Amino acid sequence: MATFLGSESPWTGGKRSSRNIIAKITHSQIAGQGFSRGTQLPEALLQERDKRAKWHGIPELLQKLHESSHPNSDLSHTHSVLKELSSLLSMEAMSFVTEDRKSAQESTFPNTYTFDLFGGVDGPLLFMSVSLVPAVNDDLVKDCLSVLYNCCICTEGVTKSLAARDDFVLFLFTLMTNKKTFLQTATLIEDILGVKKDMIQLEGIPNLSGLVQSFDQQQLANFCRILSVTISEPDVRNDDKHTLLAKNAQQKRNASPSRAEVNQVTLLNIPGFIERLCKLATRKVSEATGASNFLQELEDWYTWLDNALVLDALMQMATEEAEHSSTESSDESSMATSPLRHRLPQSMKIVHEIMYKVEVLYVLCVLLMGRQRNQVHKMLAEFRLIPGLNNLFDKLIWRKYTSSDHVVHGQNENCDCSPEISFKIQFLRLLQSFSDHHENKYLLLNSQELNELSAISLKANIPEVEALVNTDRSLVCDGKKGLLTRLLAVMKREPPDSSFRFWQARAVESFLRGATSYADQMFLLKRGLLEHILFCIIDSGCKSRDVLQSYFDLLGELMKFNIDAFKRFNKYVSTDDKFQTFMTQINSSLVDSNMLVRCIVLSLDRFESQTEDVKVVEVLSECCLLSYMARVENRLSFLFRLVNVINVQTLTQENVSCLNTSLVVLMLARRRGKLPFYLNTLREKEYAEKYPGCLLNNFHNLLRFWQRHYLNKDKDSTCLENSSCIPFDYWKETVSVLLVSDRTSLCAIASYIDEPFMDLDRDLLED
Repeated sequence: MATFLGSESPWTGGKRSSRNIIAKITHSQIAGQGFSRGTQLPEALLQERDKRAKWHGIPELLQKLHESSHPNSDLSHTHSVLKELSSLLSMEAMSFVTEDRKSAQESTFPNTYTFDLFGGVDGPLLFMSVSLVPAVNDDLVKDCLSVLYNCCICTEGVTKSLAARDDFVLFLFTLMTNKKTFLQTATLIEDILGVKKDMIQLEGIPNLSGLVQSFDQQQLANFCRILSVTISEPDVRNDDKHTLLAKNAQQKRNASPSRAEVNQVTLLNIPGFIERLCKLATRKVSEATGASNFLQELEDWYTWLDNALVLDALMQMATEEAEHSSTESSDESSMATSPLRHRLPQSMKIVHEIMYKVEVLYVLCVLLMGRQRNQVHKMLAEFRLIPGLNNLFDKLIWRKYTSSDHVVHGQNENCDCSPEISFKIQFLRLLQSFSDHHENKYLLLNSQELNELSAISLKANIPEVEALVNTDRSLVCDGKKGLLTRLLAVMKREPPDSSFRFWQARAVESFLRGATSYADQMFLLKRGLLEHILFCIIDSGCKSRDVLQSYFDLLGELMKFNIDAFKRFNKYVSTDDKFQTFMTQINSSLVDSNMLVRCIVLSLDRFESQTEDVKVVEVLSECCLLSYMARVENRLSFLFRLVNVINVQTLTQENVSCLNTSLVVLMLARRRGKLPFYLNTLREKEYAEKYPGCLLNNFHNLLRFWQRHYLNKDKDSTCLENSSCIPFDYWKETVSVLLVSDRTSLCAIASYIDEPFMDLDRDLLED
């Protein structure tokens, strides 16, 4: 591989010599100047070898390119050489794209391999280093970028090599100020940052604020593709699969903010940045004019999009728009009024807009989940993001003519699927992040729906929740339905096997999270949500564990402490067969259903203390689910399995809820003076299963971990308190009682482990 600065000729005067290769090597040894690239070999030798190796004249073209790699060279001649090289490489790049990006090999892409072998990457780099000279043509820079991009497509090593050059990466950002080279530059930067080992620091980009503010709306949307790489934590999409032990250890090692967090702050400090993203996300798109073949036309575009050709087409379209436009207006309607845009099919206009919105929503979603969440929330509310999305819902986000034949690939928001599917998933993730444990969740409703919540509270003679009272009515959804209500409507129409169900359930569940609100629950119950969930769990034939887990979690939040919900449950689950099917689904994966089990246990405990209420007594006596959980042997069976299904080394954010559910069962038992009975039953179960000490030692280690994890000063534990209505001090106190080392205490786990079986796996948590 050639070096960046290997452009000087090792022979006298910089002119090609007719001396043979042996003489050249001898001269280089005497002069102390060795070869730095393959194109410094004699031209005759390269030409002779070219015929046999089928290099297509690439080494000779590269010789010409290197000879003219200085500001005073004939740039028109340079450009013609570069165009010739570009055509040879672009053919292979197109072949690579259309073959689903198979692994690049020398035999598959000989031109790219030869170009790289003879140090070709340094040629375009050198020309771009002088591209700030006014005489350099924009088209020359574009062709340099095209050559580099085509090499990156076919040869990952080139991409990694460019990514290692921090000065070059920062230099690329300066090229984004030129509208004619913007899209080519952005595409190359995106590929390079995708393989870069260390995340780039946005604050290191010269005049980043001015750069971003100079972008028109279309450029800003494309820039979000780059930003998504710079603000997302590494492996964030697999976060649930990482063990909590590993994550806690990493947090200890990296106490300071991560690069992604620093980059998020940098973006938020750019004046007008969030406001412009909100405008992009909520920008309307012109309606389709009722063509009978519209759906087929859209399907054709999906086929094209699936093989990734659309990127080049959109780049070309946007470039032509910029060149034909008489003004460089940043007005958001300029793209829709260009002549070229009117020549595109309507479906392509919509897909084009959707592709932009996917990137914008992703950036907003990541910022919503960051440390500056409250600041971002305030801005999104102020700039009316939610009402804007509500106005787009029927016409763009969840259009009725969307095909249901497309497969949704699990819960990965970056799955290889159509832009429209990605858009829906990103929209649902945004709603989930926006609502989750935040008082701004009521912005998802309209004024009439807010009044309905107030009326529910008044009828039930309970105070309105503070967040509802404080909601700014000028910022809520307008129209006949709010965003949450629209989501419920499409949720009910979703096909049984659609993975959209997972994201829809998560988004609605997030609205219910936090301190339990009777009014919120009744609002959703009145719209038939409980019956829909039960249909999906019992009658729809759904096999997806992810979807079922999302419905178990949503059902738990919907029913918790709500006697009306349990009455409705009993009405729907009206036969033994339905109840057995429901319990089979729960028992088939306790990790998935444990939050629902926790809800039932907590609700039963509260209802049993409200026996003066006639309706509560009636439901307690009739509800099959409450009767099932009222039997102590069933609660103990759940407890045994909850403790047995996890251990310290396998705890993740996804299954740690099993530990908390087991604690809820024991806290309620302790409050009723039954804790010794439960612990002794666990001991008897161990002996019956013929592995004495294993379960209780495992539980002991889990509780020691719980203390370290939840008593961390940076850990927000209010969610445990809010979701259970049990003060966190009681959580801490119960764990301490269980971990007491005094073997005479009837409430200490140690009292129920016989001496020979004590301290199994004691070193698991040692530093």
